[in-house]
Amino acid sequence: MIILGIILLILGAVLDISILWTIGIILVVIGVILWILGAVGHAVGGRKHYW
Repeated sequence: MIILGIILLILGAVLDISILWTIGIILVVIGVILWILGAVGHAVGGRKHYW
């Protein structure tokens, strides 16, 4: 999710498409939150680790 968000951020910046930029930011933020929750041991979506 983080990688997809970064790809969308790059495409949004290069192609000057603001919706890709916005979706990319949202995906990166959600991905980082899920990564942190999984890293500290909280179950995310029924899984102990999120990757």
